[in-house]
Amino acid sequence: MQAEIAAGGSALPWVDLEAFARRAIELALDDRERAGDWAGWVFFDRSLIDAVAALDPVGADASIGRLPITHRYHPAVFLTPPWPEIYETDAERKLGWDEAVAEYDRLAQAYPKFGYRIVVLPRASVEQRADLVLAELANCPQQVGSIGR
Repeated sequence: MQAEIAAGGSALPWVDLEAFARRAIELALDDRERAGDWAGWVFFDRSLIDAVAALDPVGADASIGRLPITHRYHPAVFLTPPWPEIYETDAERKLGWDEAVAEYDRLAQAYPKFGYRIVVLPRASVEQRADLVLAELANCPQQVGSIGR
């Protein structure tokens, strides 16, 4: 997003959501490809499913809707609900509170549709959240050779 802003581009969610989502899909596929060579757990801040879900309101074609089926992540997905006490907007996060809640709701519905199990991270300290993530991963065998080890 920083590069798009610096270049004066329009592939930004508040300018052209479809162009932004299509670019996010390209980046997510590239990220997955690069991560396949790394050992250990790999975490993605955003995923292919996020980008495909963003296209849903503008009507993605069928080939885009199949991407999350053919390009899988680990079956457990950590989602963090919007937290009003710490939510801020800035040059890269222009969504207001209502839009942030709507995006979270859209993702909370999208991931299960594609066969993912959501683990909601609570409104708690960083340490408590990290402990929850580590406890969840301790119960998940590493899947050698696939994303989401």
